[in-house]
Amino acid sequence: MTTRGWTHTDRWHRGEGSPTPLGAAYLEQEQAINFALYSKFAHGVTLLLYRESDPVHPCLTFQLDPARHKSGRIWHCRLPLEDVQGATLYAYAVSGPWTPTAGHRFDREKVLLDPFARSVFFPPNYDRRACARPGPTAGKAPLGRLPEPDERFDWGATPCPRHGHDAIVYEMHVKGFTASPTSELPASLRGTYLGVIEKIPYLQHLGITVVELLPVQQYDPQEGNYWGYMTLNFFAPHAGYAAGDPVPEFKQMVRALHEAGIEVWLDVVYNHTSEFGEAGPTYCYRGLDNKSYYLMDPATGEYRDFAGCGNVLRTAHPVVRGLVEQSVRHWARDMRVDGFRFDLASVFTRDLKGDVESDDPAIIAELSTLGYHRDLVMVAEAWDLEAYQLGRGFPGFSWRQWNGRFQDDVRAFVRGDPGQVPNVMRRLYGSDDLFPDTLQDCFHPFQSINYVTSHDGFTLYDLVSYNRRHNEANGLGNSDGREDNLSWNCGWEGNEDVPPAVATLRRRQARNLFALLMLAAGTPMFVAGDEFLRTQHGNNNPFNQDNETSWLDWGRLQTEADFFRFARLMIAFRKAHPSLGRNRFWREDVHWHGVAPEPDLSWDSHSFAFYLDGTSHHDDDLYVIVNGWSEPLAFPLHQGTPQEWLRVVDTAQPSPEDITEAGSERRLAAPTLQTAPRSVVVLRRPR
Repeated sequence: MTTRGWTHTDRWHRGEGSPTPLGAAYLEQEQAINFALYSKFAHGVTLLLYRESDPVHPCLTFQLDPARHKSGRIWHCRLPLEDVQGATLYAYAVSGPWTPTAGHRFDREKVLLDPFARSVFFPPNYDRRACARPGPTAGKAPLGRLPEPDERFDWGATPCPRHGHDAIVYEMHVKGFTASPTSELPASLRGTYLGVIEKIPYLQHLGITVVELLPVQQYDPQEGNYWGYMTLNFFAPHAGYAAGDPVPEFKQMVRALHEAGIEVWLDVVYNHTSEFGEAGPTYCYRGLDNKSYYLMDPATGEYRDFAGCGNVLRTAHPVVRGLVEQSVRHWARDMRVDGFRFDLASVFTRDLKGDVESDDPAIIAELSTLGYHRDLVMVAEAWDLEAYQLGRGFPGFSWRQWNGRFQDDVRAFVRGDPGQVPNVMRRLYGSDDLFPDTLQDCFHPFQSINYVTSHDGFTLYDLVSYNRRHNEANGLGNSDGREDNLSWNCGWEGNEDVPPAVATLRRRQARNLFALLMLAAGTPMFVAGDEFLRTQHGNNNPFNQDNETSWLDWGRLQTEADFFRFARLMIAFRKAHPSLGRNRFWREDVHWHGVAPEPDLSWDSHSFAFYLDGTSHHDDDLYVIVNGWSEPLAFPLHQGTPQEWLRVVDTAQPSPEDITEAGSERRLAAPTLQTAPRSVVVLRRPR
């Protein structure tokens, strides 16, 4: 009876299609393609097939009969390959109510992309503005590519790398990394996945073990967001970063990075889409089932906007949860990605009405389970425009979080703000106030992704060169971007005619910031180009600057060779001392000092020191002195004798004395260290 039942189901699927999986699936054994589309409120669905030579007029129009081609809320059909008539592209036309106040925006004239399409085609006359206006969009809207037989990609024998105490995260924009002619790559490779491969020896030399790629999922090429935060499709790699076919080229990049021992994390944007608000284009979700896919005000039908981009995905809805989970699974399984950084992840904690849930939301639980099963790193940007949940809302071993408090507290301290010593001590310790290792939660310090800079804000050099944002080029009247950057220009605004003393102080401050990042418990991250002090000329929000403002100027690798050396050796020092990046907090192994044996935690204090015993990690002992004051300070050595200690770092010294190669350090000569204003000194005691 069981066999007969399966045979009947199989015959039904052959004739009418299967509701699973969502999207278009190639069935090799049957030589057919199965189509499945979710739409709860649609009245009718028509499948449109196109040849690439004519993406305007369908070569096949197949109207789905709900009596035969609908199961629950899923419309489906199955077409033999001989009926496809040589088509390579597909889309849908969907009819239903147009009642915006009730959340419905169906328009039979719109050509709609399948949310689960694995590849996207843009017709020659693709036009975002046309898709935002009333009327038909044939030949102007993106289409999905029909699936083909799987071509086996040779991943080689190299396993996916995994890093612990030696994790150094490098936030990189695929295009901006090599787009500039100063990258010295052939024009065909600049700004591409293959261009990243050419720079892998550089990444290895620097000491990078993780690259976190700004969004590479197919985004809207006409929206103007250079960073890629206007996602159109969550399954396809962005075609603009490929010299040819983006799928194999992306895989080649991942394989090459893995062979170099470098993990690949993706910055993913599952909180909103490129359809923007009411005046935005209709590409996909809005025309398929607006009310299911987006959060809206139930009284007015207006879009809720917790992302600042006009709409918010309704991630508590089963179909949206499924979309996110299947997308993550696809990138992990088929593209071999090692981790994900979820943009504005507090959206995941919102229920079907948009309120923040107190209990564990289903989507976070499902992503946690997926992370466990596939050994994935999940990184949350634990806030949106209204909900700030740093340290909360993302439990479990798989989850890390961008630590915005680390950024703010370290910036404020190095700038010279009062009252920051207790805050910075806690950030260096691993932020146990945000990630406590209590019986209930039991976080680990590495779950804090520490950073001073990221794509969003000033670069490291601009942080010590500008007091104010200079975003005039963005065309928004210099009103966009963070207003208070906790920056200090060292006494001179900008890059023009900088006095030598200011230039010297800026590089010292940059060394201080980078050193503190590398000395802190947690996982350090910095943005590409900070290692040679790239500048955006004071633009702290270059989201629409696809030009030299955002592209890395590789010429600074030569002009800022001294700072690059410092950054490279500081990274090497961290990786050589597992005592810094522990699995557990430092606890009894750390002793805090100051000019006196006990640290000065008062409002007016600007300095402290700490001793870290390395015995438990078979490591050297470390002694770190931090003078954030504008005057010299004398620090007595509160641990051991001077002859036992080697000086590794003194950020006040010119290169190469600012950091010493391992094995070339000098022993201390006196029990008191005279530290220069605004400096960090690091000592080690070999075991």
